[in-house]
Amino acid sequence: MTEERQIMSDPNETAGDVTLADLSGHTVAGSGTTDLSLVLDVPVDLVVEIGRTRMTIRETLGICRGTIITLDRLAGEPADLLVNGRLVARGEVVAIDEEFGLRVTEVIAPESRYEPGVALATVESS
Repeated sequence: MTEERQIMSDPNETAGDVTLADLSGHTVAGSGTTDLSLVLDVPVDLVVEIGRTRMTIRETLGICRGTIITLDRLAGEPADLLVNGRLVARGEVVAIDEEFGLRVTEVIAPESRYEPGVALATVESS
């Protein structure tokens, strides 16, 4: 099959008819139920953030073994759980054998995850 391509010189010229695939078998978010089966195996990055700080390049280059960096959070404050850079929950950092973990104490309400001034929904421990 040979395909001819033509460059449009007139910006008001239309490209012609477009045929879209039938998506009637899937539902769209906000229309009731959502079929997530297509994305359940997509990997995402989870980051537990205990705090942040801002430094000059001079201060950053001066970091060596034993340097203490002050963060913007107090000891005992909840750490943030970020999924692909978006805040989804907060919790307590815990030690499990030789590894760190996060005990989730607050989950960001799904409808407000994309809004400034995010509201929290507290998770009841069972």
